[in-house]
Amino acid sequence: MSPSTVTAARRTPSHSSAAARRRVAARRRRRSLISLAVIALLVVAVVAALPLARKAVNEFGLPLQYQGLIRQQAADKHLDPALIAAVIYAETKFEPSTSSAGAEGLMQILPQTANFLADRSGATSFTTADLGTPRVNIAYGSYYLRYLLDEYHGSRLLAIAAYNGGEANVNKWLARAHAAGTQFRVRDIPFPETRAYVAKVLQAQRDYRRTYATQLGYAP
Repeated sequence: MSPSTVTAARRTPSHSSAAARRRVAARRRRRSLISLAVIALLVVAVVAALPLARKAVNEFGLPLQYQGLIRQQAADKHLDPALIAAVIYAETKFEPSTSSAGAEGLMQILPQTANFLADRSGATSFTTADLGTPRVNIAYGSYYLRYLLDEYHGSRLLAIAAYNGGEANVNKWLARAHAAGTQFRVRDIPFPETRAYVAKVLQAQRDYRRTYATQLGYAP
């Protein structure tokens, strides 16, 4: 065997070992890149799913936000804070939007209703665009609830029905019940939507009192 052959023979194992190490390193890099790509996809999927998850909580749970504002307005307007939260829940589940009828914000207040309330309360700088602000929307919605409760002598049933179905309709239903000599009850509401709305708000009011006693100020 010539010296060159011996040298080549001696180099071959070392060369093969280095190549093997490079292949292993390459495989590790590929696995790392794949792992990073999978993690990135998972992060994107989680971020994309967050709005859906929040919607699911709002749909099937009992969400609560702006509890400080709710407690403040309840104290100012002499209302049960759970009633304010229950109306927000029934209207938007704390996901404000503009309805097809033009109602705005968390408590779904129509611009014409807001203008009526602004005139009645003596507000001078109100614009309907303000209804998109939670603070203003909850203040006006709470004022409206107080107004309706006063109009119907403290009857939650009638006030909530009017909040959804309008005072004119409630007055008509009430007059019909009085003419018949009967007491007006939830089941006497002829509008299925309003009947379901009243039942939903009354149940949600009980649920908010029980579930969020501390947040809404019932417990220390």
